[in-house]
Amino acid sequence: MPGNSNAGMTIGRLAGRAGVHIETVRYYQHLGLMSMPARPAGSIRRYGPDAVHRLRFIKRAQELGFSLDEVRLLLKLSAGEHCAETRTLAERKARLVEQKISDLRGIQAALNKLIRACGTGKKGHGCPIIESLSQHGQPKPGEDERPDASRRRRAKNRG
Repeated sequence: MPGNSNAGMTIGRLAGRAGVHIETVRYYQHLGLMSMPARPAGSIRRYGPDAVHRLRFIKRAQELGFSLDEVRLLLKLSAGEHCAETRTLAERKARLVEQKISDLRGIQAALNKLIRACGTGKKGHGCPIIESLSQHGQPKPGEDERPDASRRRRAKNRG
């Protein structure tokens, strides 16, 4: 196949074309995400151009946050007309990403508060950041020591 530079690729060339390590190809084969071509007697395995496409698909899906189990499902859905199922999976992933962003914003706000508190620390006293981290999770005086009590109170007050 002189016109197709991808035909008959070794695993090393396949990995290079897809921008992954050889171990990644083997790992995906082990998980069943990639097929392993037959090995002709006395020769080495050769991969076709579809293997590069599949590897790139897997890597792009992972970059979007899909787990390998979800990638497996996407690969199954790609074999036919399953746009609705694929959309549902993508919507679920988008909601998860939104939740993570919200959590990260909360972490960022807490860190910024600690950083601001650090500027108000007095010489000879401990670092406000270290003190705050040391006290985190400990009940304040008069607070119920059961871990879920304050969460239940907040939920009750909201409801």
